Amino acid sequence: MFIGSTADGATFVVINARIPAADRLLTEAGFAAREHRGRTLYVLPPGTTNEDAHNRTGTALYGLLAHTMDFVDLSWTTRWLESGPLPEPDVHIQFSGNSVTATALTDAPRAVLEQHGFTADSSHYVLPDHMSEEQKVGAVVRAETHLSVQGIGTRVSLGIPTIDAIPPAPGRTSAPARPLSAGTPANRRAR
Repeated sequence: MFIGSTADGATFVVINARIPAADRLLTEAGFAAREHRGRTLYVLPPGTTNEDAHNRTGTALYGLLAHTMDFVDLSWTTRWLESGPLPEPDVHIQFSGNSVTATALTDAPRAVLEQHGFTADSSHYVLPDHMSEEQKVGAVVRAETHLSVQGIGTRVSLGIPTIDAIPPAPGRTSAPARPLSAGTPANRRAR
């Protein structure tokens, strides 16, 4: 499951593996299901506030955690504190095509970025080109979590301007799709 935000402020969820309860849990939390380029997207209505996006996503995620622990949340629209909106972030991470860059407004986050694989490149930090997309997303998730624990605000921009610009579902092969948490054999029932 992937939770993200577009540049224009829409919050969306993509389910990459079948979760039977996902449609019900997400629509009950206020997400609208929408077919988009070979996959189902769950989108919050335009104009949803960050506080409302935070609460609706949290409600859906709470229910979905009974079915999967395999999720990534890189949305900026769902970030909210009980005391109000988050302050302006100290770190900006940007996905653009196959590259991931980060800028740090203060000295404190620089060591954290480096610890998670970012290297200094003039005015910003970059993840190495040889890393796969999965490795880059993992590095960003770990860095964002580490920065958050240290009280350093981070905003991740996915490079997706609007919902309509979300990439299509990856092409299907003749082999059955493997669950995201591969490594354990699937349980099979005899007929």
